[in-house]
Amino acid sequence: MARVVKVFRTLRNHWKKSTFAVCVLSYGGYWLYGKHCDSVLRREACQLAREFGRQQIAPGERLKKATVILNPAACNGKANNLFDKNAAPILHLAGVEVKVVKTDYEGQAKKLMEFMEQTDMLIVAGGDGTLQEVITGLLRRPDQDSFSNTPIGFIPLGSHNSLSPSLHLLSDNKVKDITSATLSILRGETVPLDVLQIKGEKENPVFALMGLRWGAFRDVAATISKYWYLGPLKTNAAHWFNTLREWPLVRDVSVTHVAPSLRPPDLPPQKPSRPSLLHRILRRLKNYWNPPVEEPPKAAEPETWEEQQLSTLELYIQTHNKNPVQRRIHDSLVIHAEPDDFTVSEFITVGSKKQADPTVFTKNATKLEAGACRLNLPEGVSGFYNIDNEEYDAMPVEIRLLPRKLRFFISAERREQLLLQPQG
Repeated sequence: MARVVKVFRTLRNHWKKSTFAVCVLSYGGYWLYGKHCDSVLRREACQLAREFGRQQIAPGERLKKATVILNPAACNGKANNLFDKNAAPILHLAGVEVKVVKTDYEGQAKKLMEFMEQTDMLIVAGGDGTLQEVITGLLRRPDQDSFSNTPIGFIPLGSHNSLSPSLHLLSDNKVKDITSATLSILRGETVPLDVLQIKGEKENPVFALMGLRWGAFRDVAATISKYWYLGPLKTNAAHWFNTLREWPLVRDVSVTHVAPSLRPPDLPPQKPSRPSLLHRILRRLKNYWNPPVEEPPKAAEPETWEEQQLSTLELYIQTHNKNPVQRRIHDSLVIHAEPDDFTVSEFITVGSKKQADPTVFTKNATKLEAGACRLNLPEGVSGFYNIDNEEYDAMPVEIRLLPRKLRFFISAERREQLLLQPQG
């Protein structure tokens, strides 16, 4: 008992050191527990991957080949370590022949795709920038029609992974997100995604999976990191300081668009049974003695473009890839234009919400659906677009929808969750 009293007396006399020691030990224990949980997640994922690797293959079959485009600079330079510890062991245990290609500088992934050989699956390990470079390089190829059929897997290793919520169940644990995305690739379930082709007057086309963003909210979002010293107030402060420099922040733009096209059935029609041999012989004799008359192909109807003048704080042109399994009548891109009558307080409030999710729009926002559109900016207007979170100079562009152009691996759990969401 005396020893216990002595310990408490010592803690009371040295309360500052005791408090510091408790804080250090608590943080160390929390850190060690997190490392233990990460190890458990890796072990469980590797056990599941080993079951794929134990499956027997026929004598004539070969191992599946996967080409991985890895951006080591993603996630502040941690992407290489994250991939080696969490994704690579799963792919190897599953019996996949993996070829890892690492990028050394920005824009290299586009060039690498020009020389990529045919593969069973293409895996992008990085963030939004790496993914956009890969699909842009792939769709610029002369043989892009055949390469577009290659299924693509996305392992979220970047600071921005806008496509991940459409394909995987996300959590607050980076290791769990990476292992879950890798396992969904092994399971092989895919979903078709729309692609936006964005072309300037002289530039090569750029391709996007999520959308193009232009306006005041985008410009403010690009400056928020400068106010890091304000902590949780930096987002509101950036919007407020921007209104002090210039107000109102309204942009005038001319949008010309065409009507969307009808969406073909999501499921292919059931293949009819083959006719009998006698029926096929009679049909061939009939076609030989009385060949059918070939009708000339119908000329394509000219596109009807409609022009609309918009005055807006922000313009966002996006695909439906936020919910790729949603059943829709038309193949279309969506044009959202925020109203131009925001007050300063509304601008700050809405801007904070858009910082968390840029696809959040106010009730008064203008919404148009189109198959293609053209943005004609007024003369002298400068600024930047955000195309899948990558910055490009603002200029007049034509944006055309390529419906269901690429196939991406998706987890079955996320597909079921998306199917239960209300149709928008």
